[in-house]
Amino acid sequence: MASEAPKAQSFEFANVLTSWRWWWRTAVKGTVDQAAVIEKRRVESYISSRYLLMLAMSAGIAILGLLLSSPAVVIGAMLLSPLMDPIMGLGFSLATGDFAWMKKSARSLAVGTLFAMFFCAVVVFFSPLQTVTTEIAARTKPNLFDLLVALFSAIAGAYAVIRGREGTIVGVAIATALMPPLAVVGFGLATFNWTVFSGALGLYFTNLMTIALTAAVMARLYGFRTNLSDKQTWMQTGIIFVSFVAIAIPLFLSLLDIAQEARATRQMNSLVMEGFDNRARLSQIETNFESEPIQVSATVLTPELEEDAERTATRAMERALGEPVEVTITQYRVGTSAQAAEVAQLSSALAEERAQLAEADSLSERLALVAGVGVEAVTVDRDRHRATVNARPLDGASLRAYADLEQRITATVGSEWDIRLVPPVLPLPEIAIGDEAITAEGQQAVDLIVWTVQRTGLPVRLEGRADSVALANAALGERGVVAELASGRPGFGPVSVSWAMPEE
Repeated sequence: MASEAPKAQSFEFANVLTSWRWWWRTAVKGTVDQAAVIEKRRVESYISSRYLLMLAMSAGIAILGLLLSSPAVVIGAMLLSPLMDPIMGLGFSLATGDFAWMKKSARSLAVGTLFAMFFCAVVVFFSPLQTVTTEIAARTKPNLFDLLVALFSAIAGAYAVIRGREGTIVGVAIATALMPPLAVVGFGLATFNWTVFSGALGLYFTNLMTIALTAAVMARLYGFRTNLSDKQTWMQTGIIFVSFVAIAIPLFLSLLDIAQEARATRQMNSLVMEGFDNRARLSQIETNFESEPIQVSATVLTPELEEDAERTATRAMERALGEPVEVTITQYRVGTSAQAAEVAQLSSALAEERAQLAEADSLSERLALVAGVGVEAVTVDRDRHRATVNARPLDGASLRAYADLEQRITATVGSEWDIRLVPPVLPLPEIAIGDEAITAEGQQAVDLIVWTVQRTGLPVRLEGRADSVALANAALGERGVVAELASGRPGFGPVSVSWAMPEE
């Protein structure tokens, strides 16, 4: 009798499994019009003018959102992205073994990828904003969580495609995992930042492969027929599984590094406070694990100032981490109660905010004064520490005078501010050439021309002897300035520089 119980349970389990298989085959797979799904995927997997146009618009909005560090703008770009079509075609063609379809989908995806990447690079190249924002930095270190985002997006996308319910929201899910990293790849290419370029490219490739492979698995689960033999089908399944593992391993290792840094940061929080009594409160802490030694900067609100706090924290951290650590602790003396510490913390934050506002107002007034404009004409971005103003023509002032004014203001506010004083369109200096090389005076003229072009964004024209024009053009080209050339007969001599204004 005892042996009959396991047999009954096994029989019951087999019945449940058979019923589930029957339900999946009839109620799920049987309701999918596979021919219609495949035909639609084929048509939408090819390159078209609409595909390239929508891709360009999506990439343009995405890179602008990344440069402005605006998540809302980045999300808006996803509403236009058509990347779901070729990538789903790639996944479904892999599941059905249709290599002709796979080839066309791969070509469409490759062309779209290169087109979007170079389009973003061009936008960044001509943009005055070329700093690595938090939105850009967030897409340069792929980890296992990024793979999960792509995985869930692919499951939603494949299900919607199979059930005939694809739409804007599903396209957004797919594009969220692909377009922002691809835009960051274009940013890294335009700024020659290979750390950003390689990190974002790794994230894009990871998400791309994850979505395509997941779509193939979903198609197989829904019974899309394959033209391959049983042996080739098993080989295909093995390739998909191995690909997932190959992608997941480095991302898992990256996630472990991030988790280790998070644990180390939490540990540092407690180690910083070891040199203080329990009435002290940690207000702020910043860590930089990339530097050598590791840098830790903390702000502590305490009723009693501790002279050896930095030394104590440094020794404790070096013992815990086994690496050199440089600790800086700023102490503020506050009352003895916890409420006093909280009030002091809020007061410190408000004081910092007021100081930033006062600094921005003072900077606006100084820029307006030297530029000869009203304060309302000065644009100050406190988050990025950038101030810009278009100067009016001042009597007797040359381009050199405006460049010197910008340098003086920068010196007074510190290097953390990016001051941009845009000069009026004034005559450009002549580039002196002597002994088959640019003279010291000519090099100063080159520096001034480069600064002026960077501020105004206007093109310039070089005119003179052919050899001198070539030297001047090379010197400007190395600094990113592209000039129109009007060279005469061979030889050396001064090069005149003028604005290349269009004829009216």
